[in-house]
Amino acid sequence: MSVPIPDSLVSRASRVTREYHVEGKRIFPNAYLAPMSGVTDISFRRLISRLSGGRTGLMVSEFVTVEELTKLNPRICRQMAFAPEERPFTVQIYGAEPDRMAWGAAMVEESGADFVEINCGCPAPKIVRKGGGSGLLRDLGNLKAIIANVKKSVRIPVTVKVRVGWAEDQINLLETQKVVEGEGASALVIHGRTRQQGYKGLANWDLIALAKSQAKIPVVGNGDILRVEDVVDKLERYGVDGVAVGRGAMHNPWIFNQVADLYEGKTPQEPTLMEHGQLFRQYLELLREEMDQEGRLLGKLKQMAARVLKGLPNSKGGRTDVLRSMTLNAFFDNLDTLLGSISEYRGRILHDVRELNGKDANEIEFGKDYRN
Repeated sequence: MSVPIPDSLVSRASRVTREYHVEGKRIFPNAYLAPMSGVTDISFRRLISRLSGGRTGLMVSEFVTVEELTKLNPRICRQMAFAPEERPFTVQIYGAEPDRMAWGAAMVEESGADFVEINCGCPAPKIVRKGGGSGLLRDLGNLKAIIANVKKSVRIPVTVKVRVGWAEDQINLLETQKVVEGEGASALVIHGRTRQQGYKGLANWDLIALAKSQAKIPVVGNGDILRVEDVVDKLERYGVDGVAVGRGAMHNPWIFNQVADLYEGKTPQEPTLMEHGQLFRQYLELLREEMDQEGRLLGKLKQMAARVLKGLPNSKGGRTDVLRSMTLNAFFDNLDTLLGSISEYRGRILHDVRELNGKDANEIEFGKDYRN
C-alpha cells in the first residue's frame, strides 16, 4: 500500500515557480537530476526518466573532461550519449584551457545536446590541481576567457555550474556571477557549499538567494534536497528558478515523479515495498544494455542499494546482507528477504539520512563505498 505525502503540499506547490526558460527552451518541472561522476550515466538517467513517466524537466550528463574528449577517448565520448527520452539534455564539461574547452563545447553541440554547461563546482583535488572545476573560482580571469571562447564556438545556450566560493573566508559568488552574466551565459547553477567543504555539512541557501536577488538570468539552487517537501521549501523560501537534486536522488530516486505529480495537482505517494523491488530489477535491465560483466552490474546495484534501502525501517541487518551479496542471484534473494521482513511500512524514514555524505569528502564515490 502506498503512503500519501501531506496534502497541504499541493496547495503550497501551486504558488511556487514550477518552470523556467533557457533561451526559449522550457524546463518543466524545474526540479531535475544534478550530474554526479560515476553515478548519473545513461542507465541511471533513463531509470530516473522512467520512474517519473518522462517528466524530468532536464537531464545532465556526468562531468566530461575536455582533455580526453578532444583526444576522442571512446569511454569519454560515450559519456555524451543520451536517449531521446532525456531531452532537453545538457552535457557538462570541465577543464582549464579556454581553447580546449571551446573545442569540447563544439563537440557537445555536434552530439545534438540542447545545452552545454561549464563545470566550476567539482572539488576533486585531481581536477582542481589542474585549474578545472572549482579551481576556476580562484581564477575568474580564466573563467571569463573560457566562457567567452565557449560562447564563440557554439550556437546552443551555455550555462555555468559554480560553488559559493573557495572557502568560508573566500566567498566570491557575486563576483563569479558578474563574470558569468557578463560573458553571456544563459543560466547559473549554484551549489551552496564552498570548495573547502567538499560534500560535507549543509549548503548555504541564503547565499544562493542573494545571488538570485541580483540575477539577470535564471538561477538554479543545489544542495541538501532529499524529499519532495525540500523542493517546495527551497522554491518558497529562496525564490530560485529551479532546483537540482544530486545525492538526494540516490536515496530517493522517486523524487522527480513526486514533484511532477505535485505540479499536476496530485498528492504525491511514497513508493511501496513492491516498488522498491521493482526499482532494482528495472535498473538491471537498463544496465544490461550498457554492460555485461556480472561484477560491474552487481557493483552498480549495490551503489544504489546502499542509499535507497537506508530509508527503510529496521533494515540495517538486511541491508548488510544485500551489500555483501557476491552474485546477482544472491543480491535479489537478499533484497526480497529484506523487503519481505518489513511488516509495518508507513513510508521511508528519510530524516535518518539527512546528512547525505556523513564524512569529509571531496568526491562522490558511491561506486567504492557500500557502507551501511
